[in-house]
Amino acid sequence: MNIGVIGSGSWGMTLAIHLLKNGHNVEVWFYLEKDYKQALEERELPDFLPGIELPEGLKFTLEIESCIQDKGIILVAIPSHTVGPTLSKLTDKISPETVIVNVAKGIENDTLRTMSQVIAHALPQHSVYKIATLYGPTHAEEVVKGLPSTIVSACPDENTAQIVQNVFMADSLRVYTNTDILGVEYGGSLKNVIAIAAGILAGMGYGDNTLAALLTRGLFEMTRLGVHLGAREETFAGLSGMGDLIVTCLSRHSRNRHVGFELGKGRKLNEILADMKMIAEGINTAKSVHQLIARTGVEMPISEQIFKVLFEDKNPGLAVEELMGRAPVAERHSLD
Repeated sequence: MNIGVIGSGSWGMTLAIHLLKNGHNVEVWFYLEKDYKQALEERELPDFLPGIELPEGLKFTLEIESCIQDKGIILVAIPSHTVGPTLSKLTDKISPETVIVNVAKGIENDTLRTMSQVIAHALPQHSVYKIATLYGPTHAEEVVKGLPSTIVSACPDENTAQIVQNVFMADSLRVYTNTDILGVEYGGSLKNVIAIAAGILAGMGYGDNTLAALLTRGLFEMTRLGVHLGAREETFAGLSGMGDLIVTCLSRHSRNRHVGFELGKGRKLNEILADMKMIAEGINTAKSVHQLIARTGVEMPISEQIFKVLFEDKNPGLAVEELMGRAPVAERHSLD
């Protein structure tokens, strides 16, 4: 199959390499000319995938229309805040039969759309049954090395989800399907906010007990909001919910955990971001969650405290004190 990859960062390039190994023809679009030239001339991208050689069979382009032309699948692997503006320029230029696969994680600020909703809004003539999302506990640094990983292909149309499953499935990457695209997207996006909290706790020197409490109650917050917004509760116990939450909160590869860790050590957000080459999606998502809390009234105390630490310069220690000092309640494992 001919596949176009919009985005040449660590995850986009990792999946491009993976798809090439699966026998597909793959073309990758670069936003920055300097990265394009480096990939073309040196066959490597040390800022994104250090130590990884880019296979000769991969095609590279600076022309996005070339990347999407005559493609059976278009993979969207750019930062979440750029998905809408980028794809809106491609209206009427993508075949209605093309399956669009999103791997960007986030909830758009202000509109509060998930990424599949952002794509559907940007491409109003493209069927939502041809838009899928691929999320799961899959850090690029491990997938690109062929370490066993699992991921979920989500689309309201089971047939489309299975097409994506078949294209991406490999010995080292097991792909599941799910028709609850909302649940998959909320899980894969909301967990980034909790991962910032996990990093803060680590940076402050807290231990395993505190982390376990965060993961458990954080998952409940994610589920509570997602179900309120139309997702299925059981989806959050799956790969894009609990699975992605675990890996993002615990892994040394996690950008969101890194941001939190530095905050926990006392650094300011602008200083941390100035040193980073890649995007921590949880920062923008924290804004969207704050807006969703205001809109829905859903109680999410951990996520709200993270918003205050990020954007109101709240002391992380005080945030922990307030969370621990909340009124006592009964534990709930279900939203029923």
